[in-house]
Amino acid sequence: MRRPVLQAAIDVGARCTQADPDLFFRADGEPPATWQAQRAEAIRFCHGCPVRAACEELALRDGDGNDRVDDLVRGGRSGSELVELRERQAQRLGAAIAADEASDMQWKQLTGLVVELKREAGKTPTRSSGMPRQTELQELQNQRIRKLVAQINAIRTARRASTGWEVAA
Repeated sequence: MRRPVLQAAIDVGARCTQADPDLFFRADGEPPATWQAQRAEAIRFCHGCPVRAACEELALRDGDGNDRVDDLVRGGRSGSELVELRERQAQRLGAAIAADEASDMQWKQLTGLVVELKREAGKTPTRSSGMPRQTELQELQNQRIRKLVAQINAIRTARRASTGWEVAA
Protein backbone atom coordinates (compact mmCIF):
# COMPACT_ATOMS: atom_id res chain seq x y z
CA MET A 1 0.00 0.00 0.00
CA ARG A 2 2.92 2.32 0.60
CA ARG A 3 4.34 2.18 -2.93
CA PRO A 4 1.54 4.26 -4.52
CA VAL A 5 1.84 6.80 -1.70
CA LEU A 6 5.59 7.09 -2.27
CA GLN A 7 5.08 7.52 -6.02
CA ALA A 8 2.34 10.12 -5.52
CA ALA A 9 4.57 12.14 -3.18
CA ILE A 10 7.37 12.07 -5.74
CA ASP A 11 5.05 13.00 -8.61
CA VAL A 12 3.76 16.02 -6.69
CA GLY A 13 6.78 17.26 -4.79
CA ALA A 14 10.02 16.20 -6.48
CA ARG A 15 12.39 18.99 -7.45
CA CYS A 16 13.78 16.92 -10.32
CA THR A 17 10.57 17.28 -12.33
CA GLN A 18 11.88 20.77 -13.15
CA ALA A 19 15.46 19.60 -13.87
CA ASP A 20 17.14 18.05 -16.87
CA PRO A 21 16.80 14.25 -16.44
CA ASP A 22 20.27 13.80 -17.94
CA LEU A 23 21.71 15.26 -14.73
CA PHE A 24 20.91 12.00 -12.92
CA PHE A 25 22.27 9.52 -15.47
CA ARG A 26 25.74 8.92 -16.87
CA ALA A 27 25.88 9.20 -20.64
CA ASP A 28 27.40 6.41 -22.70
CA GLY A 29 31.13 6.94 -23.00
CA GLU A 30 31.15 9.82 -20.51
CA PRO A 31 34.62 10.15 -18.91
CA PRO A 32 34.75 9.16 -15.21
CA ALA A 33 35.92 12.63 -14.10
CA THR A 34 33.02 14.31 -15.88
CA TRP A 35 30.53 11.83 -14.39
CA GLN A 36 31.96 12.26 -10.88
CA ALA A 37 31.39 16.02 -11.04
CA GLN A 38 27.90 15.55 -12.48
CA ARG A 39 27.06 12.87 -9.90
CA ALA A 40 28.15 15.21 -7.07
CA GLU A 41 25.95 17.96 -8.50
CA ALA A 42 22.98 15.57 -8.78
CA ILE A 43 23.45 14.39 -5.19
CA ARG A 44 23.56 18.01 -3.96
CA PHE A 45 20.43 18.75 -5.97
CA CYS A 46 18.61 15.75 -4.44
CA HIS A 47 19.55 16.68 -0.89
CA GLY A 48 17.50 19.86 -1.20
CA CYS A 49 14.41 17.93 -2.35
CA PRO A 50 11.46 17.67 0.06
CA VAL A 51 10.66 14.11 -1.09
CA ARG A 52 14.22 12.77 -1.23
CA ALA A 53 13.51 10.06 1.36
CA ALA A 54 10.47 8.83 -0.59
CA CYS A 55 12.52 8.75 -3.79
CA GLU A 56 15.30 6.80 -2.08
CA GLU A 57 12.80 4.30 -0.66
CA LEU A 58 11.20 3.79 -4.06
CA ALA A 59 14.63 3.34 -5.66
CA LEU A 60 15.43 0.66 -3.09
CA ARG A 61 12.11 -1.11 -3.67
CA ASP A 62 12.60 -0.91 -7.45
CA GLY A 63 16.08 -2.43 -7.23
CA ASP A 64 17.80 0.59 -8.78
CA GLY A 65 21.57 0.76 -8.78
CA ASN A 66 24.41 -1.55 -9.65
CA ASP A 67 27.56 -2.20 -7.67
CA ARG A 68 29.58 -2.80 -10.86
CA VAL A 69 28.42 0.23 -12.88
CA ASP A 70 28.26 3.78 -11.54
CA ASP A 71 25.65 5.28 -13.85
CA LEU A 72 22.84 6.94 -11.89
CA VAL A 73 21.74 9.03 -8.94
CA ARG A 74 18.33 8.51 -7.35
CA GLY A 75 17.07 9.75 -4.02
CA GLY A 76 20.38 11.48 -3.40
CA ARG A 77 22.31 8.20 -3.66
CA SER A 78 24.60 6.78 -6.29
CA GLY A 79 23.84 3.38 -7.75
CA SER A 80 26.47 1.65 -5.61
CA GLU A 81 25.14 3.35 -2.47
CA LEU A 82 21.66 2.09 -3.31
CA VAL A 83 22.99 -1.46 -3.65
CA GLU A 84 24.76 -1.19 -0.27
CA LEU A 85 21.62 0.15 1.43
CA ARG A 86 19.47 -2.53 -0.18
CA GLU A 87 21.81 -5.24 1.13
CA ARG A 88 21.79 -3.79 4.66
CA GLN A 89 18.02 -3.42 4.64
CA ALA A 90 17.21 -6.63 2.75
CA GLN A 91 14.81 -8.00 5.35
CA ARG A 92 12.87 -4.75 5.73
CA LEU A 93 12.71 -4.22 1.97
CA GLY A 94 11.58 -7.80 1.40
CA ALA A 95 8.70 -7.28 3.82
CA ALA A 96 7.82 -3.91 2.24
CA ILE A 97 7.82 -5.34 -1.28
CA ALA A 98 5.70 -8.31 -0.16
CA ALA A 99 3.24 -5.91 1.48
CA ASP A 100 3.09 -3.83 -1.71
CA GLU A 101 2.41 -6.95 -3.78
CA ALA A 102 -0.29 -8.14 -1.37
CA SER A 103 -1.87 -4.70 -1.49
CA ASP A 104 -1.85 -4.82 -5.30
CA MET A 105 -3.58 -8.21 -5.19
CA GLN A 106 -6.18 -6.85 -2.75
CA TRP A 107 -6.71 -3.82 -4.99
CA LYS A 108 -7.28 -6.01 -8.05
CA GLN A 109 -9.68 -8.20 -6.09
CA LEU A 110 -11.51 -5.14 -4.74
CA THR A 111 -11.81 -3.61 -8.20
CA GLY A 112 -13.16 -6.86 -9.63
CA LEU A 113 -15.77 -7.14 -6.89
CA VAL A 114 -16.92 -3.54 -7.41
CA VAL A 115 -17.34 -4.19 -11.14
CA GLU A 116 -19.28 -7.37 -10.38
CA LEU A 117 -21.47 -5.49 -7.86
CA LYS A 118 -22.29 -2.78 -10.41
CA ARG A 119 -23.16 -5.39 -13.00
CA GLU A 120 -25.36 -7.33 -10.56
CA ALA A 121 -27.10 -4.19 -9.30
CA GLY A 122 -27.84 -3.09 -12.88
CA LYS A 123 -29.60 -6.32 -13.79
CA THR A 124 -33.34 -6.58 -13.85
CA PRO A 125 -34.34 -10.10 -12.86
CA THR A 126 -36.81 -11.42 -15.39
CA ARG A 127 -39.03 -14.40 -14.89
CA SER A 128 -39.48 -17.06 -17.52
CA SER A 129 -41.57 -20.21 -17.44
CA GLY A 130 -40.46 -22.71 -14.84
CA MET A 131 -38.55 -20.01 -12.91
CA PRO A 132 -39.36 -18.81 -9.41
CA ARG A 133 -41.67 -15.86 -8.95
CA GLN A 134 -40.42 -12.32 -9.55
CA THR A 135 -40.15 -11.59 -5.82
CA GLU A 136 -38.01 -14.72 -5.33
CA LEU A 137 -35.75 -13.70 -8.21
CA GLN A 138 -35.39 -10.24 -6.69
CA GLU A 139 -34.51 -11.76 -3.31
CA LEU A 140 -31.83 -13.99 -4.93
CA GLN A 141 -30.33 -10.93 -6.59
CA ASN A 142 -30.42 -9.01 -3.31
CA GLN A 143 -28.59 -11.90 -1.59
CA ARG A 144 -25.86 -11.83 -4.27
CA ILE A 145 -25.54 -8.06 -3.86
CA ARG A 146 -25.30 -8.34 -0.04
CA LYS A 147 -22.61 -11.03 -0.41
CA LEU A 148 -20.57 -8.81 -2.78
CA VAL A 149 -20.92 -5.80 -0.47
CA ALA A 150 -19.75 -7.91 2.49
CA GLN A 151 -16.69 -9.08 0.52
CA ILE A 152 -15.87 -5.51 -0.51
CA ASN A 153 -16.22 -4.26 3.05
CA ALA A 154 -14.01 -7.05 4.38
CA ILE A 155 -11.21 -6.18 1.92
CA ARG A 156 -11.52 -2.46 2.65
CA THR A 157 -11.37 -3.11 6.39
CA ALA A 158 -8.29 -5.32 5.99
CA ARG A 159 -6.59 -2.68 3.84
CA ARG A 160 -7.33 0.05 6.39
CA ALA A 161 -6.05 -2.12 9.24
CA SER A 162 -2.84 -2.96 7.38
CA THR A 163 -2.07 0.73 6.95
CA GLY A 164 -3.15 1.87 10.40
CA TRP A 165 -6.44 3.41 9.24
CA GLU A 166 -8.91 1.13 11.00
CA VAL A 167 -11.55 3.85 10.96
CA ALA A 168 -12.42 5.59 7.73
CA ALA A 169 -11.75 9.32 7.72
